[in-house]
Amino acid sequence: MTTEQNVLRVSIAVTFALAGLGILFGLLSGSASIVFDGIYSLTDASMTMLALLVANLIARSTAAGPANGKLAERFTMGFWHLEPMVLGLNGMLLMGAAIYALINAIGSLMTGGRLLAFDQAIIYAAVTVVAEIAMAIFEIRANRKLNSGFLALDAKAWLMSAALTAALLIAFLFGYAIQGTPIAWISPYIDPLVLTVVCLAMIPMPINTIRQALADVLLVTPADLKHHVDEVAQQIVARYGFLSYRAYVARVGRGRQIELYFIVPTGWPAKRLEEWDKLSDEISELIGGDSPDRWLTIVFTTDPEWAD
Repeated sequence: MTTEQNVLRVSIAVTFALAGLGILFGLLSGSASIVFDGIYSLTDASMTMLALLVANLIARSTAAGPANGKLAERFTMGFWHLEPMVLGLNGMLLMGAAIYALINAIGSLMTGGRLLAFDQAIIYAAVTVVAEIAMAIFEIRANRKLNSGFLALDAKAWLMSAALTAALLIAFLFGYAIQGTPIAWISPYIDPLVLTVVCLAMIPMPINTIRQALADVLLVTPADLKHHVDEVAQQIVARYGFLSYRAYVARVGRGRQIELYFIVPTGWPAKRLEEWDKLSDEISELIGGDSPDRWLTIVFTTDPEWAD
């Protein structure tokens, strides 16, 4: 699993398998929380497929060679802008699913709960929680090298799913244990109660992802990157005697867009283009992070209007 796309393919396959298992066992056992777990997994799998499509587009658009020709002609600015859109949509859907389940769980509590077959529910929860934890660990380890926002969110989704299923397992074990005891009357309330608690814990989890995605979509200037670019530009201005500079910086998903305009004094002796290229290379090295996901534009002009 050396690429983002391969890891996402494995995640999609496992998610669809667990979603089908969840819906089947949920219907057989009569558990709305298990059905929700399956639907939640289906939602996550659908968004992961979309994430895989975007990851493929970004990889193809930043690759060199004739295979990239048609993409480069149709989408000259790349596909980085799609990444925060998908991340934001994913986070909002996961949050929306949890809110919807919370409303249903509260409604069930108010109407006397529901009975379910605890033995079937326990089998499902035990198998599923092991698979979900294994997938979360697998993606976290893979992402240490890949450093992908998609994989980070997908790993978080696996952890959220594992937390939900673990809570269900504990609740089902408790419900099974109290059968035939004086407190067996609690049984109908176990399923909606644990779903309520889990949903309350899950709803805030995607908020940071949604906030970052919204900042990327709105091209909010990242303070750390802007500070670094300003330091480099000020150093170049002082070293070569330029009048000033203008810096425009944005982070769009994994992409970094940097535009630098240096105001050159009028009347300077002419320089060969090779000399300006050499200076651009120096600025590029000082900024760092040269990769297919960095979009760097450097302009030298005597007219400030071209920079504003």
